[in-house]
Amino acid sequence: MHVWTIGEVARLSGVSTRTLRHYDAIGLLEAAGVDGGGRRLYGRAELERLQEVLLLRELGVDLATIAEVLTNGGRLEHLRAHLARLEAERDRFDRLADAVRHTIASLEEGEEMSAKDLYRGFDNSQYEAEARERWGDAAVEHSNARWSALGKDGQARYWAENQATTSALAEAMRENVPVDDARTQGLIAEHYRQVCVFWTPDAAAYAALGSMYVEDARFTATYDAVAPGLAAYLRDSMAVFARERLA
Repeated sequence: MHVWTIGEVARLSGVSTRTLRHYDAIGLLEAAGVDGGGRRLYGRAELERLQEVLLLRELGVDLATIAEVLTNGGRLEHLRAHLARLEAERDRFDRLADAVRHTIASLEEGEEMSAKDLYRGFDNSQYEAEARERWGDAAVEHSNARWSALGKDGQARYWAENQATTSALAEAMRENVPVDDARTQGLIAEHYRQVCVFWTPDAAAYAALGSMYVEDARFTATYDAVAPGLAAYLRDSMAVFARERLA
């Protein structure tokens, strides 16, 4: 059986020897053995496991979750969920790229875009049928009516506030601010207020909404496009808010 030294694996994979030693120490990727000089050795199975680790890391999965997935199974389901997330994100960027192309063409030709084309790539009506099935016609009609009542200026302000809150949450996550910290919970209070524009969830419903951000690949793609891991951070922060402020 062919084996590779830790240095060779580092060169093949682009992963530093320090990281490989760390993966070994935490049991995520144990070496197959050591040579006479004490260097770690890796076989084909270890190289394949490292490939899976790197793939999941590229998808934003934390090391603890990767270890659980690789140890307890479910790799195929996990990869399928992330593939759905990536495909949803690809489709979103395709729509936005189309919007940008139309805007560039309009500016270059000195033409004014139609009102409808101004919002190409931002249409969420594709989800309305699913929303009606999940929450019922009455809830959707009520939500649509409240959105329409904002008018174009109010809707623009809403999206600006929503984007600002999401960006601030992403920054808090990158700075490792705990989900129960006052800073994070203040931002979640803003998020809850924004949700209440459409409906007023109780503790259970708000926590369930946070879970959906992770369980539904389309929502995960939207938030993790801002910052990898943001969907899970938002879910956990919302759970704290639901438990401490809404229960």
